Amino acid sequence: MNNTTIVTDSPVGHHLDAIGESKPASYLMINNKKVDLVAKITIGRDSDNDVVVDNKLASRHHAMIQKIKNVYFLKDVGSTNGTFLNGTKLPSDKYVKLQSGDRITIGNMTLVIS
Repeated sequence: MNNTTIVTDSPVGHHLDAIGESKPASYLMINNKKVDLVAKITIGRDSDNDVVVDNKLASRHHAMIQKIKNVYFLKDVGSTNGTFLNGTKLPSDKYVKLQSGDRITIGNMTLVIS
């Protein structure tokens, strides 16, 4: 009996298998509260944001998480003090792919992708 499959026998199969192993992010943890990830989440100090950051270091409209083809991306939307992902400052207006376990820091608040 032959035990080879597309996963074991081809580069495409190996890639698909690797994608299947990663656990997709489904929520954001903020101060021990879960916020479900949806198509677009705005983050900032202003009350019209989906996630309001009560911190003077946060801009009124600071960052955004957007879902593109079942993957979540983080973007700093021109904040004054910057958005940090795992301790690294994001370039302004660039989308950065998020992974489960990533830590987003805005001012003195940290949000965790889970």
